[in-house]
Amino acid sequence: MRDLLGPALTKLGYELVHVEYITTRPPLLRLYVDAAAGITLDDCERVSQYVSGLLDVEDPLPGAYRLEVSSPGLDRPLVTAEHFRRFAGSEVRVQLHRMLQGYRRLRGRLCGEADGIVQVEVDGERLNLPLTEIKAARLVPDAGAQTRSKGHGH
Repeated sequence: MRDLLGPALTKLGYELVHVEYITTRPPLLRLYVDAAAGITLDDCERVSQYVSGLLDVEDPLPGAYRLEVSSPGLDRPLVTAEHFRRFAGSEVRVQLHRMLQGYRRLRGRLCGEADGIVQVEVDGERLNLPLTEIKAARLVPDAGAQTRSKGHGH
């Protein structure tokens, strides 16, 4: 789904941050999008209309489904290597697929990413986490960021 929608949304000036497919009845396809200037409700509607048309033509999902488009919010998910590089210096919460270096879940300062390894500083110690071992990662909202942020959940 990312391969189909990511490049199309990039042409419109948006970044596809994350895709969730939730098997409710009907299934829910949730897209998190961002843009340099932040995301407004109008942006979410524009992306929703565009993606609906694209999915009607490409038809990658069987049967009926609901489509939801949202900004990534202040606790945005970190998914790609580029996300881990861009938000270096931020506080993050990370959940791993399995126990690594004594951690399954951790919170610390993101130091960046290089060659598929994400570095997170926890209690003064730098941990090297393979990107493939990260099940989920999110920014921890900065208390002052709410007044500075242009994009929040819609």
